[in-house]
Amino acid sequence: MSQFAINVLFVGGSFAIYIGIAIWAKAGSTKDFYVAGGGVHPITNGMAIGADWMSAASFISMAGIIASAGYGASTFLMGWTGGYVLLALLLAPYLRKFGKFTVPEFIGDRFYSKSARMVAVVCLIVASLTYVIGQMAGAGVAFSRFLEVDATTGLIIAAIVVFFYSVLGGMKGITYTQVAQYIVLIIAYTIPAVFISLQLTDNPIPPLGLFSDHSASGEPLLSKLNEVVTALGFNEYTAMVDNKLNMVLFTLSLMIGTAGLPHVIMRFFTVPKVSDARWSAGWALVFIGLLYLTAPAVASMARLNLVTTIYPDMAGQVENYEDAAANPIAYADRPDWIRTWEETGLISFEDKNNDGNIQLYNDTADFSNRGWQGNELEVSNDILVLANPEIANLPGWVVGLIAAGGLAAALSTAAGLLLAISSAISHDLIKGAINPKITEKGELRAARISMSVAIVVATYLGVNPPGFAAQVVALAFGIAAASLFPALMMGIFSKRINNKGAISGMLTGLIFTLVYIFVYKGWFFIPDTNNLPDTEANWVLGISPLSIGAVGAILNFVVAYVVSSVSEEPPQEIQDLVESVRYPKGAGIAIDH
Repeated sequence: MSQFAINVLFVGGSFAIYIGIAIWAKAGSTKDFYVAGGGVHPITNGMAIGADWMSAASFISMAGIIASAGYGASTFLMGWTGGYVLLALLLAPYLRKFGKFTVPEFIGDRFYSKSARMVAVVCLIVASLTYVIGQMAGAGVAFSRFLEVDATTGLIIAAIVVFFYSVLGGMKGITYTQVAQYIVLIIAYTIPAVFISLQLTDNPIPPLGLFSDHSASGEPLLSKLNEVVTALGFNEYTAMVDNKLNMVLFTLSLMIGTAGLPHVIMRFFTVPKVSDARWSAGWALVFIGLLYLTAPAVASMARLNLVTTIYPDMAGQVENYEDAAANPIAYADRPDWIRTWEETGLISFEDKNNDGNIQLYNDTADFSNRGWQGNELEVSNDILVLANPEIANLPGWVVGLIAAGGLAAALSTAAGLLLAISSAISHDLIKGAINPKITEKGELRAARISMSVAIVVATYLGVNPPGFAAQVVALAFGIAAASLFPALMMGIFSKRINNKGAISGMLTGLIFTLVYIFVYKGWFFIPDTNNLPDTEANWVLGISPLSIGAVGAILNFVVAYVVSSVSEEPPQEIQDLVESVRYPKGAGIAIDH
C-alpha cells in the first residue's frame, strides 16, 4: 500500500469518527450547544480540555520552534503550562459558581453594564479569531503534506471538516469529538517519539532519552546537538537567551493569556458541580503533561536528525565538526521526505554556489573561508514534528498516524475557538443586546451562522498567517492577556472595580496591544502593511510583539484601578455578588437568561 493510501486511511478513518460523533451528539438546544447540557463527567471534560488545549501550536509548531531556537523557546512550555495552573486555581471554580454560559456574560453581569459585555465580546472575538488563524494554518500544513495538495487547498479542506462537526454538534458534539481527538493525537505524538528515542539513545522514554547518551557517538545527546549546531554557526542549543526582559514578559503574557482564553474557560461550565470543575482541571493537567513532557525530546531529536541527514559525517563520533560540515549530501541524493515536503513549498532549496550540494547553516555567521554563498535550505518550523517519522525512516503506518494526530490537534482547538466566537455573537451580542426576545431556535440558528462566517474569515486569513502556528497563537494569548484576564481577575477578587474602570481597562489593554502588534505584523494581519520590520532592533525596549500582552495587561490593571478610584463604588448588590462568587461551594447548574 502506498504512503498516500495509508495517510488517507488514517485521516479519513479519524474524520469519519469525528463526524459520526457530531451526528450522534447533535445539539438540540442552546444548553447543549453552549455547555453540552451541563452534565459532562470530570475525566471526560479533562480529556476534552486536553484536546482543546493541545492545538496545532502545541502538536505541530511548538516542538518545531524549540527545535529551531533551543532553550530560549522553552518559554512556550513554561508559559502555557503555568497559565493553565493559574486558570485552574484562580478563575475556573469561581466562574463555574457564577453559572452562566460565556465569559462576556460574566463580565456584563459583574460590572452591571451592557457596554462592558459588548467590549468583552469584541476582546473575545479578536483574541479567538487570531488564535483560530493559527489553527487553520496548522491544519493546512498537515493536509497539504499528507493529502499531497498545496497548502491553500489543504486549508480549505480543513475548513470544510471543521464546519461539519462544529456547526452541527456545538459544545455537546465538540466535547465527545475532542475526547476521540485527544486519544488520536496523544498516541500519534508519543509513538514516533518512542521509536526515535530508541533509535538515537536506546531509551524508549523520550523525556529520559533527552538526557541520555547519543548511541552513535557515545556523547550526551544535548552535548552532541550543541556540537553539531555550533559547527554550522548557530548558537548552542542549550544557551541562555540574551534578552531576559523579553523572555520574562513573553512567559508572563502566555501565562495570563492562557488564563483568559474564553474557549478553555467555557469548558468548566460543562460539568455539574464546582468540585467537578476542579477535578476537570486536575485531569486536564495529567493529559496535557503527557505531551508537554515529550515535546522537548521530540524537538531536540528532530533537530539532530535534520542536521545529520544533511551532513551524514556528523552522525557518529566526530573529531573535527568543521571538516564534517564540509561534506553535505548532494541535492540529487536528498532523501524522499525532502522531496515530498518540497511539493508543499514548506521546504525550499536554492543552489547559491552551483555546486549541487545542500548547505544548511547560519548564514549570518562568517563562512567565507569555506566558499559558501548563503544558507541554501529553508525548512519551516511547522513541519518538523510531522516530518519526524519520515526523517527517522519509521514505518508508513506511523507517518499516517501522526498525520491524523496533527489534524486532530488543529481541528479540536479550532472547533472550541469557533464555538467561543459563535456564542459571543449569538448569546452575548444578539440575545444580550440586539434582540433579548429571540427564541431558542433563533439563537441556535444565529450561533451556527456566526460560526460559519468565522470559519470563512479564519480560512481567508490563514492563507497568509502572520507567522508560524505557535507565533500566531502567542499573539492571540497576548490579546487575551491584555484585555480579558485583568477584567476576570478584578471581577472576582476586587469589590471596588466598577463598570467605568473595567471598560476603560479592557479598551486600553486591547487597543495598546493591537496597535503594537499591527505596527510589526501588519494592520489586521494583512501582509506588507506593517510600519516597521519585525526585528529586535526595531522593538521598543527590546519587547517583541509576542510579549507585549503582558505590558497591555499591566496597563489594563492600572487604568481600571485609577478610574474606579475616582468614580463611584459598585452597587451593594454587586459587591455581595463578588463576595458570594469567592466561595465556590453551592453553585447550581449553568443557567441562561
